[in-house]
Order: sequence, then structure tokens, then C-alpha cells
Amino acid sequence: MKRKILGAGIPPKCRYCRFGTAAPDGDAVICPKKGVLDKDASCKKFRYDPLKRAPRQAPDMLTFSESDFTLE
Repeated sequence: MKRKILGAGIPPKCRYCRFGTAAPDGDAVICPKKGVLDKDASCKKFRYDPLKRAPRQAPDMLTFSESDFTLE
């Protein structure tokens, strides 16, 4: 079984497809294979493009005081 390095657990959506291009309105994807589609749609021609996926936002950093690092 071939192991996928990028996108192993990502559900297919046209917004992440190599063939799709975002429409100017932002709610659709223009596909040369299927035409204008919803950004959450998918088809059998789906090919994952990791560069089209927005990274998760970093969690807020915790703040510590000097008393958190002293032994009592």
C-alpha cells in the first residue's frame, strides 16, 4: 500500500484541488474539468495541492511569571 506523505487524512474539496482556481466572489471554484463548482464540492479528478491549504493558526502563547520557576 502506498503511503501518502501530504494529505493522507484530508477530505477532498475543490478548494484544495490542483486543478481548481478560486473565483473572484470567493464562494466558488473554477475547474477546467467540471466548470464552476462550490468550494466544498469534489469529484474523481481531485488532486491535493498542499500550497492551497491555509495553515492552522498558532495557539496563544502562555505567559509565565518569575514565581512560576521558583522552588518553595
